[in-house]
Amino acid sequence: MQVHSAPGEAGRAGCPGGSTVGERAAQGHEQGNGDVFLGQDQPHSARMYDYYLGGKTNYRVDREAAQAVIRLFPAIETVARVNRAYMHRAARYLAQRGVRQFIDVGTGIPTAPNLHEVVQGVAPECRVMYIDNDPIVLVYADELLAGTPEGLTGYVQADATDPDAVLAAVDAEGVVDLGRPVALSLHALLHFIPDDRDPYGIVGGFMDRLAPGSYLSLTHCTGDFAPEAWQAIIDTYVQRGTPAQVRSRAEVERFFEGLELVSPEVVLAHQWHPRVGSGPGVLSDRLVSLYAGVGRKV
Repeated sequence: MQVHSAPGEAGRAGCPGGSTVGERAAQGHEQGNGDVFLGQDQPHSARMYDYYLGGKTNYRVDREAAQAVIRLFPAIETVARVNRAYMHRAARYLAQRGVRQFIDVGTGIPTAPNLHEVVQGVAPECRVMYIDNDPIVLVYADELLAGTPEGLTGYVQADATDPDAVLAAVDAEGVVDLGRPVALSLHALLHFIPDDRDPYGIVGGFMDRLAPGSYLSLTHCTGDFAPEAWQAIIDTYVQRGTPAQVRSRAEVERFFEGLELVSPEVVLAHQWHPRVGSGPGVLSDRLVSLYAGVGRKV
């Protein structure tokens, strides 16, 4: 466990030899740091997500896997953009209602505006801890640590399926006070934790440790509107070494058991407190295929 405190087709353009700008930079960092292994030998969900968003911080193996998913369900890029837009709205909503501490689990590759930039834009004193298990996120962690002078940000490389270890590391950093309310973000994460890894127990393990008044914000892919396509997507991820499982609306609602759901409760992500200019335009349920919700611990 390591701890640190303190865009479109054109964006995917390859460099000579088939590597992207981000890939070459990451490889250079790895050569200068023997402690960082970037796992270029198999695709990683965070780097595939970066590709869906039009980013350049991914490897050939990630691009090939992502392209296989796109062939099955071209709207996956829309799903990624809708997820990102929801994160911005939910984070801003919580900061506007007085939340000043945030823990973002499954952060992924930095993509501006990052969560701390959104919430510190509302309240500069906000504190944010980021958690991910992909070493390439560590390479770019500096982009997650450049917050406002009034606030504070930190990064922990850890396994999201071990909430006790994650929160122990967060507590040790001193960025977030776990004795006070925190907003926990689990965005586009839980569909990579199948039932045999006890995802409901993992979420409960996080929320049990957080103070009353804390919030849970999550997004989760669903096969409710295109079951055959999403089963094929799941098979693609699993065949490439990434466990995955989509869930129904009722199964997503189960993650909020014991919490007070914020209106409009669990809905498709583009329907949660929509704002003009936030994310893609008019969308069908099938294209979105992503549930979202916010719940409060009372």
